[in-house]
Amino acid sequence: MSPRPVLQDSSMAEFVLTLSCDDRPGIVAAVTTELARIGANIVESNQFWDRQTNRFFMRIAFAAPASINRDEVERTLKSPVERFSMKTALVSNARTPKIIIMVSKFDHALLHLLYQIRVGWLNAEVVAVVSNHEDNQKTAELEGIPFHYWPVTKANKADQEEKLLVLVRDTEADLVVLARYMQVLSDKLSTRLFGKAINIHHSFLPSFKGAKPYHQAYERGVKLIGATAHYVTPDLDEGPIVEQETERVTHAMTAEDFVATGRDIESRVLARAVKLHLESRVMLNGHRTLVFAK
Repeated sequence: MSPRPVLQDSSMAEFVLTLSCDDRPGIVAAVTTELARIGANIVESNQFWDRQTNRFFMRIAFAAPASINRDEVERTLKSPVERFSMKTALVSNARTPKIIIMVSKFDHALLHLLYQIRVGWLNAEVVAVVSNHEDNQKTAELEGIPFHYWPVTKANKADQEEKLLVLVRDTEADLVVLARYMQVLSDKLSTRLFGKAINIHHSFLPSFKGAKPYHQAYERGVKLIGATAHYVTPDLDEGPIVEQETERVTHAMTAEDFVATGRDIESRVLARAVKLHLESRVMLNGHRTLVFAK
């Protein structure tokens, strides 16, 4: 599924630069001076100094003359990158980010992502929907998205995960989104996809494990329910957190009300997390994330 076209100034090329390095004076000046030298105009700038680790993090969105391409920007920034031993990532907004959505039976998070792309709030192209069930095949087909039905068993799990890695490579996907995909990824796959796969789960873990977590929450008289979107790691549901939300519930609500509320929250949180990631607004800082929201 391709996003709606976004009107841009054809005379300008837009980029997002993220960087991290040990903090010391002159970092911002060095980067912005080089950008100014190629006629770039800074559109948005965010920065953070982690005092505990003395690491400096920065995100700069800028517009440059259309004649400037990505390679030229990288050459321009080579001097400050080497001088400060920066870890950098440069993204051109001319390219629409590509995502693979993985889903099992529940389709609320999948449908919300597709809707937000359709209305233009989320700038992404869904290059594939992967599922261990056939329930969402028709949805994918109606959207014109290739659907891959890959049932998972103990015997074929490794082979199916290898097929996913091949799919990521062949489609040049920037992100794998687990939209209520009810399979635990292996440590090997989680490691290979680190920083490039986001999962959504109810915030009751580890208190309410197993089936029907919202019903368990109802039985325990929970007053707040919520959801957490996080990067996938070998530590199940303990990856760096990207986005969260909670909502109050009351004794007057039924277990089905809890489920409906929870599904709404999960859909919103996952979509926001995907948007933040694709806009290069999330930076990893050890087990934590920095989120440079607007």
